[in-house]
Amino acid sequence: MESTVLAALWAADAPLTPGQVQGVIGAALARTTVTTILTRLYEKGTVSRTRSGRGFAYTPTEDAPGLTARRMHSELRKVEDRSTVLARFVSQLTDEDEQLLRGLLDGDAP
Repeated sequence: MESTVLAALWAADAPLTPGQVQGVIGAALARTTVTTILTRLYEKGTVSRTRSGRGFAYTPTEDAPGLTARRMHSELRKVEDRSTVLARFVSQLTDEDEQLLRGLLDGDAP
């Protein structure tokens, strides 16, 4: 559900209220559910909010790649043996992804 809400925010040109997010994603989620999701995303630092009437309007704090990178860092911080985790991650990369990673580590920006 969080990714659906974030997708609506990423597609918007301006901050959205919970009601506006609900309008974008359809009536599959109640407005109160959308509000709860947005509040949790705010508490995680994934979205920022500004006053909009009696409520808030929300804006993502980073794009999808930034959020994915943050999640990867979060998972790495949870383990003591980072070396093994990173080694297994790298061993599962495709050849193309491995070449991209090598280029990034060598300072070659894509």
